[in-house]
Amino acid sequence: MYGLMYRFNCVVRILIGLSSRQRSMSLRFSLPDTRSLPRDFSAALVVFLVALPLCLGIALASGAPLFAGIVAGVIGGLGLAWFSGSELSVSGPAAGLAVVVLSSINQLGSFEVFLSAVVLAGVLQMGISLLRAGTLGNYIPTSVIKGMLAAIGITIILKQIPHAVGFDRGFTDEEQAFAGRQWMDIFIDPVNAFSVLHPGAITVSVVSLIIILAWDSEPVKRMRWTGYTPAALIAVIIAALLNEVFQLAMPAFRLSAERGHLVELPVAADIASFFGYVTTPDFSAMWSPAVWSVALTIAAIASIETLLSIEAVDKMDPMKRISDANRELFAQGIGNALSGLFGGLPVTSVIVRSSANVFAGGRTRWSAILHSMLLLLAVLFIPTLLNRIPLAVLASVLLAVGYKLSSVKLIRAMLREGISQFVPFIVTTVMVVATDILLGVAIGILASIFFVMRANDHAAFTVVNDGKNHLIRFNKDVSFINKSRLKDILRSIPDDAFLIVDGAKALCIDHDVYEMIAEFEQAASFRNIHIEYHNYHGKERPWRKRRSHGIVSTTAT
Repeated sequence: MYGLMYRFNCVVRILIGLSSRQRSMSLRFSLPDTRSLPRDFSAALVVFLVALPLCLGIALASGAPLFAGIVAGVIGGLGLAWFSGSELSVSGPAAGLAVVVLSSINQLGSFEVFLSAVVLAGVLQMGISLLRAGTLGNYIPTSVIKGMLAAIGITIILKQIPHAVGFDRGFTDEEQAFAGRQWMDIFIDPVNAFSVLHPGAITVSVVSLIIILAWDSEPVKRMRWTGYTPAALIAVIIAALLNEVFQLAMPAFRLSAERGHLVELPVAADIASFFGYVTTPDFSAMWSPAVWSVALTIAAIASIETLLSIEAVDKMDPMKRISDANRELFAQGIGNALSGLFGGLPVTSVIVRSSANVFAGGRTRWSAILHSMLLLLAVLFIPTLLNRIPLAVLASVLLAVGYKLSSVKLIRAMLREGISQFVPFIVTTVMVVATDILLGVAIGILASIFFVMRANDHAAFTVVNDGKNHLIRFNKDVSFINKSRLKDILRSIPDDAFLIVDGAKALCIDHDVYEMIAEFEQAASFRNIHIEYHNYHGKERPWRKRRSHGIVSTTAT
């Protein structure tokens, strides 16, 4: 125990020292605003209820000790939220890294060696933040972010339907459909679930959904106390009591731990044995290439998922605040360093828990901090009581979150914004659901780039003709993106024409464009086409040395 506290003290001193040297980048420890603490505590209860089984499920899917998931969940709030650059983001273990963790533990030979890679990944993330790589998130189109959120909502619904009807084969996180050969489960499980309907689970789910939906109705909202009491908490209490009634009066409806219908927390005999679950890292292989390879992989994936998550959270934030992405990456580095030191899984900013935080009324980082406090206290003091909570009620909470993320209203709004916004949105949604977040977002960005290139291509040139006289005016900077449009324009110039090429409005003309027009001029001599250039030369990209293309202007510019 003393050794753990000593390591924690050393790490905190190092991290705060690093933070103080980077004040210009806002990488510092700070206390959240306390004015909305009641709202944040209410939201923390909801996030705690959602996060509790997910931490365990992800640890199970990762092939790690169950306690490692709890450690990561606690560190996600108590360790890194103090440094976070996002007020509403909630961090913890994520399913997006489950496959990586599982293969890495097998590759490195032990969980202890893997923990050293997690610590190293945290240090690398802090280095990434110092390089200001957080700005990469600003280049993700809004339509892609909205598509990702809609996909997360659909994925939540598909993953929670089985739990809502009693098919509790495994309760895992929803940020990513299982990668590789297991991704089809997200579509197959809801179908299989209806072959094993459990009356008790269905009853709990229906009652819970009625409570959650009623909480948003006007009559209930008028009651002041409901603003500080989360619907999810009321639903959980009633669901647990309802299951006790089933046990006494309706055994056929009873939800049991043996069939995987209830939360399953490790129960420690006392506090000393609780801390005995903590696994310490083995740094003996720290300089092994395999450890560095795993650390780089974790740092890269965790950083990308974090940037995607905080971009999405900013879109949902009712106060429309802009997160400091570099500060968030620095905080994630702190979180992973601490999680590895105390035997936890890698952490990232997690969309599902962050979404639950937003929709539960969270306002500041206190909700993330308090949810981790609740997680730690609950595992320490009331694990037996928490193990009476049916998974069906937690599925109902997530079903409500999933619908809010992927509502019909959102789809209609995107459709009204036009094809250039709707197509990247729907492509991202479909691909994230069918594959995973990173691949789906990458394909969505490619779809957005296509529409940007298309719009840029058509707006780049103005073409005017009067008989044999033709004018091509560059309306803005032109690059290889505009080659297709320019080629069509040049092809349309008839024989014996007089052509003016006007580049006055272009500050930069790409090498490819110069080369294409040079080639056209060579062909023009055989077609009796005369070319005159206005404000055209000398606008190639400044970092390239301009080369002669054999173009000779007939008019001085």
